[in-house]
Amino acid sequence: MSELVTGDAVVLELRPARLPSRALAQAIDTALLLIVFIVLSIALALATSTLDDAAVAAVSVASFLLVLVGGPIAVETLSHGRSLGKLACGLRVVREDGGPIAFRHALVRGAMGVVEILSSFGGVAAIASLVSARGRRLGDVFAGTLVVRERVPDDRSRALPPPPPWLANRFAQLDLSAVPDEFWLSARQYVSRLHQLDPAAGYAIGERLAGELAARTAVPPPNGVPHAAYLAAVLHERRTREVRRLLSAERAADRAPGAAAGAPGTGSAVGATAGWGAPAGVPAVGPKVVPAPLAAPVTPVAPVATASVPASTGFAPPA
Repeated sequence: MSELVTGDAVVLELRPARLPSRALAQAIDTALLLIVFIVLSIALALATSTLDDAAVAAVSVASFLLVLVGGPIAVETLSHGRSLGKLACGLRVVREDGGPIAFRHALVRGAMGVVEILSSFGGVAAIASLVSARGRRLGDVFAGTLVVRERVPDDRSRALPPPPPWLANRFAQLDLSAVPDEFWLSARQYVSRLHQLDPAAGYAIGERLAGELAARTAVPPPNGVPHAAYLAAVLHERRTREVRRLLSAERAADRAPGAAAGAPGTGSAVGATAGWGAPAGVPAVGPKVVPAPLAAPVTPVAPVATASVPASTGFAPPA
């Protein structure tokens, strides 16, 4: 595993391709290029049969440069580092910061490939790849690129393990606002890969991370608690807070349309009495507005009641 740090301080976990897989991918690419070169050479030989020897030699050199040198450059540029051989072997050429390559990267790799691969039959490239810690040949060194593995086995051991039950909710009141994001990434990688580390190295790394976390939070770790358990419990607490924050944001977003939907029409009075407030563009609901819908059914009843009174008593109101 190779850890590369980008300009944004993001750690990239890339698996550099080693010599066997790179040699197989290069063999596939070279075989395809040779087939294309032979077919093109036969076609050009038939087409230039009437030319002199100098013209035939010039055409042969041009076809060599076009296919065996320009071909890999064009393929890697258009496919962003995925040639047919690399695609078959699950490899890809990337920049040292993990980004896709451009034409200048492919040009340097292709130019150096003439010396490393074609002239020496791959001997120089093999030696450079064996010497390099990340399996890079000279073309990769000069171009600032790296061949990585894209198809890697699923490593479920890197999942964040749960904290011990006796540490659950132990750090619910811990202030984590001063802890940077870079620390959380380092702590997560340490906890998830603790079983892969040497015991002495794992203890030293855990002690350093636990001390840094205690300095950031101004709270020392509990006595007798292993460093890995302490870090796992704090990571779990941080993840729990993030989940709660996201759920609160989702609930607030769900309530916002409901409050606006209850505002128009006659429902605005109900919204005001519920404490939601009147929406924008609607006058505030006062004490006189609420009885208005109730007074409308009463007004037609009043004349009926007064009309029935004169029929029984003979009383007529004065003009």
